[in-house]
Amino acid sequence: MRGRAWVGELRTWATGVDPGWGRLRFAGVGTAAMALAVLLMSGVRALSGQPITVVLFAAVLAMVSNLSVTEPGLGRRRVTTALMVLPAAASTIVGTLLVEYRTVSDVVFVLVMMVAVVVRRFGARGTALGMALFMPYFFTQFLQARPEQLPWLLAAVGVGIGSTLLLRGFVFADDPEKILDRLTVALRAHVHALALAVVDVLEAPAQDRAKIDDALRDVARRRTRLNDTMLQVADQFDRLDRPEDESRELQLADLELAAERLAVSTRRLADDPARPGALEPEVRRALIAGARGIAAGTATGIPDDSRAIALAGARRSVDPLAAEHGGARPREQRLAFAVVRLADALEGGGDHPPPAPVEVDPDAEPEEETTEEPKGLALSTRQAVQVGVATSLAIVAGELVSPARWYWAVIAAFVVFAGTASRGDVLTRGWQRLVGTVGGVVAGMGLALLVGGHVVVSLVLLACCVFLALYLVRISTGLLAFWITAVLALLYGVIGQFSVETLVLRVVETAVGGALGALAGFLVLPKHTREAFREALDETVDALDDTLAATTDRLLGRPAAGVPVELARVADEKLKVLRERARPLDSPLPRRRGRGSYQRALRVLTAVDHYARSFARLSDGLVAPEWTALDPAVAAVRANLAALGEVLAEQAPEVRSAEQLVDEAEAAAATTEDAARRTEMLAAARLVRRIDQVVVRLVDDLAGVPAGTSGQRG
Repeated sequence: MRGRAWVGELRTWATGVDPGWGRLRFAGVGTAAMALAVLLMSGVRALSGQPITVVLFAAVLAMVSNLSVTEPGLGRRRVTTALMVLPAAASTIVGTLLVEYRTVSDVVFVLVMMVAVVVRRFGARGTALGMALFMPYFFTQFLQARPEQLPWLLAAVGVGIGSTLLLRGFVFADDPEKILDRLTVALRAHVHALALAVVDVLEAPAQDRAKIDDALRDVARRRTRLNDTMLQVADQFDRLDRPEDESRELQLADLELAAERLAVSTRRLADDPARPGALEPEVRRALIAGARGIAAGTATGIPDDSRAIALAGARRSVDPLAAEHGGARPREQRLAFAVVRLADALEGGGDHPPPAPVEVDPDAEPEEETTEEPKGLALSTRQAVQVGVATSLAIVAGELVSPARWYWAVIAAFVVFAGTASRGDVLTRGWQRLVGTVGGVVAGMGLALLVGGHVVVSLVLLACCVFLALYLVRISTGLLAFWITAVLALLYGVIGQFSVETLVLRVVETAVGGALGALAGFLVLPKHTREAFREALDETVDALDDTLAATTDRLLGRPAAGVPVELARVADEKLKVLRERARPLDSPLPRRRGRGSYQRALRVLTAVDHYARSFARLSDGLVAPEWTALDPAVAAVRANLAALGEVLAEQAPEVRSAEQLVDEAEAAAATTEDAARRTEMLAAARLVRRIDQVVVRLVDDLAGVPAGTSGQRG
């Protein structure tokens, strides 16, 4: 029995670790495309007598076309992959013809890399086409291609990119319906993990604050993964775009909000001076049993009847606590309510009425477009200049280290600017790549010595390493560098050129290129990490403000600037970008002052995002034009939200608690005769109050205002 439970837990973990099997499919199809390209070009090589370089060229382009095309829609992926043939062919022709003219080819190489970065401004398609321009040119220089090889190299372009197009675009094309089903299962798996993390918090001893804080951090991580998976679910619904899926989408949105409520209630309980471990024994047992029931009901593969029994048990465990009157244990009771709410959401939560029709303000769209104008130098333009400087220096420095292996320094200098927005990002990425390369050298030497030149075993290990590189690329560039370096070690062993000196040289060249990339990022048109964070912060605050404004307009029956639930999802995306911008602020290299303020702001905005989405969700079925007291309350909350951005930008904001205005809105809602309508209006008022409380508390704290005086400011 214990063994079966262990297998079930492993299955649930595997479901959540790769939502929708996205990374597994990506790596599997990418590896298969490379194998197909190698197989086809090996046949061409056998017939034509061309060197092995044409086979490697096709394999590299198969990998690049798979890695670079990241557009969500199948149709757009097919078009982008097919279009990659054009820049790849042009780059191959120019690079091959310039190989003999070293100075000219180096100058053109730098220009090609700059163009590859500039076209990133055109989104995912521009990024893919830029890589199709860069990689073939690089490999013509690396392989020292000759003009007479040009027809076969162009054939390799067609075979490499065509293999990816065939397998990823047609043979193993994504089925949106199946992906949605798998993502739904993954979402439940993340709820399972969150519930177990809540159990860890509740079981932690009251005197062990470190253990409680560790468990709370785990709750926050589980919640973030749940949010990220829900974003993928929302994207799949957008791609399907079927009216009949609306009810299912709302049910899953309710599930996400209910799971977040469990996380928020757990954190509030942990903030109680009594600490969760000091709860009364029967209360503690009830809450743990409720959370365990949620975990049991969300295990992957559990039969429907067993799921229903587990969720019913979760409700029964906390029902007495939820039914208590008098407010003696409000935090414990809120957690009990959260367990019941989540159990209801996991069973579907009942029928969802169709959303109320949205009257969109026709003047809102042009206004939104004007806010998208870039400020200052565009990111792609700035990075193009940085790449030009970094790679020019890398060519020179790389040649000084090793005239035969200079290209590793250039690659390292180029890739540190992929997916970055600030100099902190560049430094972090360069450091990860160096660490991954060093680890890959050690692993590669071990593998190469272990197989001892055995070709078949080496090829199998090569395929495994390529698969792992593709599987882990979305997690860490360091892991990608690790496995690609291991691939190189095995490849050198297969062709009889393996040596420890060569692999050590790769580490040195990677360090040189990464250092020059970081140097360019710091000295040439630098974007400070805090500046990048603040820009993302402004966008997140604006998106949350748009959500609150549109939701209020819809609740009051006025024309809205958009659909509140959709605007809330945009805010979710902006928050995800903000998390990415905050990562360098957590990096131990370098040490940063004020790191805690940024991370606390991120936590507060995560809470605001949760409350805003709940607020938006209420507007689906509630319209109350008579509720005029809501408008000034939300306006005051929006002003305080804007003040949060100002205080982080080291300005002196005006902040005034909206508590009194929310009280008035709540009092007006309480006079509504219809009970169901009154409940929804009071729920909306409570959400507005929670947003105001968390924002004002943080603004006052960061601005150094004594507690309880914020209502007197401004």
